[in-house]
Amino acid sequence: MLLINGGEMVREMIFGTVGGLGLFLYGMTQMSDGLKKVAGQRLKNILKSMTRKRLIGFLVGAGVTALIQSSSATTVMVIGFINAGLLTLKQAIPVIIGTNVGTTATAWLVSISGLEAFKITAYALPAVAIGFGLEVFGRRQAVKDTGQILLGFGILFIGIGFMKDAFSPLKESQKVQEVLIWFADYPLLAVLAGTAITMMLQSSSASIAMVQVLAATGAFGNDWPRVLLVVIPFILGDNIGTTITAQLASLRTNLHARRAAWSHTMFNVLGACIWFWLIGWLAKLVHIIAPWEFGPTTIAASIAVSHTTIKLLDSAIFLPMTGVLERIVTFMVRERPTDIKVRPVVLDERLLDTPVIAVEQAKREIVRMVKTAKGAVNQAAEGLIEDDRQKLSLTRQTEDLIDEYQYEITSYIAALSRKELSDELSVELPVLLHTVNDLERVGDHAVNIAEIAERKIGQKLSFSDPAQDEVAQLIKEVNQMFDYISTALEKNDIEVAKSALVNENNLNRMQMDFRRSHVQRMTSGICAPETGLIFIDLVDNVEKIGDHLTNIAQAVIGGLQWDGIEAKKISPNG
Repeated sequence: MLLINGGEMVREMIFGTVGGLGLFLYGMTQMSDGLKKVAGQRLKNILKSMTRKRLIGFLVGAGVTALIQSSSATTVMVIGFINAGLLTLKQAIPVIIGTNVGTTATAWLVSISGLEAFKITAYALPAVAIGFGLEVFGRRQAVKDTGQILLGFGILFIGIGFMKDAFSPLKESQKVQEVLIWFADYPLLAVLAGTAITMMLQSSSASIAMVQVLAATGAFGNDWPRVLLVVIPFILGDNIGTTITAQLASLRTNLHARRAAWSHTMFNVLGACIWFWLIGWLAKLVHIIAPWEFGPTTIAASIAVSHTTIKLLDSAIFLPMTGVLERIVTFMVRERPTDIKVRPVVLDERLLDTPVIAVEQAKREIVRMVKTAKGAVNQAAEGLIEDDRQKLSLTRQTEDLIDEYQYEITSYIAALSRKELSDELSVELPVLLHTVNDLERVGDHAVNIAEIAERKIGQKLSFSDPAQDEVAQLIKEVNQMFDYISTALEKNDIEVAKSALVNENNLNRMQMDFRRSHVQRMTSGICAPETGLIFIDLVDNVEKIGDHLTNIAQAVIGGLQWDGIEAKKISPNG
């Protein structure tokens, strides 16, 4: 009978823990997503605008993370900015340090939920009801997003409630308490356990919450001052484990983004190495900082104090040493041959008051965008010919850069259009916008070619020698067209732009000729039908790339001015 009861208790404890943890993570995801939607582009703008001063970057990183309740989300966002060339590694490190402080906010929420004077779990169900109502019945998107925040908030605390109920039997289990207390004598094992748990959960907030709930239910014993000696090593391991998300996010990014991920890891690893030898001192410091007597209702808050104190001390040490941290990760993470060379888009907002110079600056960045688009097309084409998946992956990374160019240049031109402009500049700006959009579409066609290549590799198909020769001719022609477009924009050279129109005519002719010849090869059995479809898709995408480059050439020939939305068609001979 005892075995049956014991089995039921273990089962209920496992189910309650797993279910409560699932609700906690789901609620946090919902709340985080809702907050990001409400904040919208402002979060990105804040993160980009704060990089001039180290302390401001630190504070913004902490503030944004506390707001969206996820250091992983903020760090991944920063890695994305670096990957897009919007931030440098030196600018990003203070933000990453700040995210580590901001993530301690969740521990404070959990500690508040355990206070007798403020039973936040009592408001969880009404929050779910109200949040669900707003999300389902709200007419405006802002109302729906607010509902998502409330819904996530409520589910998060319901999850905490389930975990508390699940862990409560541990208070009665002497053996479990002995095992957990045993970690105080073997803190290295506690660090490793904290690291492993956080890596598996992909959430430092969840693992810290579990430790807080375990402590509050008496699983670490009732010698409350000694509980901190058990918990602090878990916190150090949690700090290391939380860096796995950034590492995963950086796997397919550029060199600087990978170094940023490693700066996040090294910040936490080096901090854990320092405080591992000072666990007793840290526990005494928390006793001094925390104004309350340790007990079952305050231990969660004491753990939150410990977590925040460790992060603040880490920040005090490493924030003035961001240059040293940068050198460490630069030495650790070496450049690979396949790394894309990226530098930030150079669009100085201070020049908006001098529109003529601002337009020239925008044109320079558009020229860079042309060269980047050419790189994407060539990476896709080489990946197709050589069956090289790595080059196809680079195509997608480059296309992400092109998208970032589009956003940055479009935003800059939109801001410039609100200034007092001459008539000439007023009609030039819409043409520049269309040029940027054409280049973005070129990037999309490069990805289309990459997808065609993946079909070819996946089906283990190969082109015949004549087909490979025709692909080489297409790429050579479109590359020359890219070069003409780049020079025409850079030098505002109408004659060079007209030369690009010759390439367009050649591409149109090649499309018809190569389609015809490939059908003949399929008919004669030289090429399989599947290969034929892939070849024709490739030819059509290259021809469409030529169409978009033609739009840009015609814009240059027209003096970057037109009367309507579509440029007037101009023949190669003028």
